[in-house]
Order: sequence, then structure tokens, then C-alpha cells
Amino acid sequence: MRIGELLGAGRTANVYALDENWVLRRNRDGLDATHEWAVMSYLSAHGYPVPRLGPRDATTAPCDLMLRRLTGPTMLVSLESGGLATSEAATVLAGLLTELHTVPARLSPRSEDRILHLDLHPGNVVLTPQGPVVIDWSDTAEGAPALDRAMTALILARTAVAPRASRAASACALALLNALVPHFSASGGIPAARLAEAAARRTADATRGGAAHKGHDSTDSTDSRNEAGLFDRAVALVTEVM
Repeated sequence: MRIGELLGAGRTANVYALDENWVLRRNRDGLDATHEWAVMSYLSAHGYPVPRLGPRDATTAPCDLMLRRLTGPTMLVSLESGGLATSEAATVLAGLLTELHTVPARLSPRSEDRILHLDLHPGNVVLTPQGPVVIDWSDTAEGAPALDRAMTALILARTAVAPRASRAASACALALLNALVPHFSASGGIPAARLAEAAARRTADATRGGAAHKGHDSTDSTDSRNEAGLFDRAVALVTEVM
């Protein structure tokens, strides 16, 4: 298998061209993508819009996923360019979460548990001619749907309050958050406990990411405190919007 040009880089993985129809998604940290592949296969069988998966065999590295190439911009790009209205984006995001949470858990014995994405934001939705497709399932887990709703709201709120975000990005995230949260009322909203859990998960992820790149020193401690403070502000914003 010949790996071509780098097409893009996400939070944890790079995407490379294979040919005009297929791409290779490779985890930068070398983590095994078998679980992600199994979840995406399960969701595809249930009709949920995920990228089509290529085969996995003995020659495929465990950190790699072969995926059908998608055509179309991400929801984020469409929002930033003005091609997609905030209200429409909120409706699509809420619909994708609601549809996902109709799929029974694959492994959990608890009947109330569902498949969770835990990173479902505009950058992880590709608007193809056939409809929206959800990408990057590296954080997927099983549990309460309210945690997924809380995580999406928290990610948007973090961008809205982030000091390094551009004014346009912050305004876009805030507008989408305000438009999205009312959609959650019919499905149970965002309980405070789930919002706190989402913040704890995201802060822990950011801390581990910083340590992996910089080592354990005083800078890590400062960045960890700053990140925790940023998520505290994000939690406060989501609570205010609710």
C-alpha cells in the first residue's frame, strides 16, 4: 500500500491520500484503532452516517484506518465561509446526536447506554452531497447520551471563551452554542453532573497531551491550571446558555 500526500491533521491523527477513492487515517500516538474500526462498522450496519471503511488485514498497521474519501467541506468551513447558517448547523448537529443515541450500545449490558462520539463538533462533520457524515471516532465510548450532548456544548463554549481564538471563531462558536442548546431540551438537556464529567474528561485529555509533548515540568503545571480554568469558564458559559 503506497501512502500519498498528507491531506489533513486532526487532534490525534493524520489523513493521507491512497488514491482518488481512499484515504488512510493514522493515529500519531500509535494507538490501536481496532476499537474505532469496530464501532464504525457497527454504526454503519445501523445506518448511521460514518465514512465507509476499507479492509483491515495482517498488513494493516494497528494505528491505521482505511476510509472512503469524502467530498465536501466540513461544517466548520461552511459556517466560517457563510455558506451554512448557524440555525441550520444547530439543527444538523442536534439531529446527528439524536440519531446516534438511538443506536443501542455494542458492549454495555445497560439498556440505557448508547454509543457516544464525545468529540462531535463542526470540524468533525463533513457535508457531502449525500448528506452529513461524522468523522473522527477516536474518543468513542458507551454511556449516557447526556454526556455526549454536554461534550459538544462544552467544546463550543471552550472555543467561545478561548483567549487565543479569533474574534470570528469565538462569535461563531457562541452563536452555534446558543442555537444548539435549545434543541437538547426534548431529549433531557444537559444535566450539571454530565457537564462536570465532560469538563473533567476534556481537562484530563489536554493535560495528558501537554505532558506528552513537553515532559513533566513547571510549564506543564501552569498549562494544566490554565486549561482547567478555561474549562471552568466554558462550563459557566454552557450553564448560562441553558
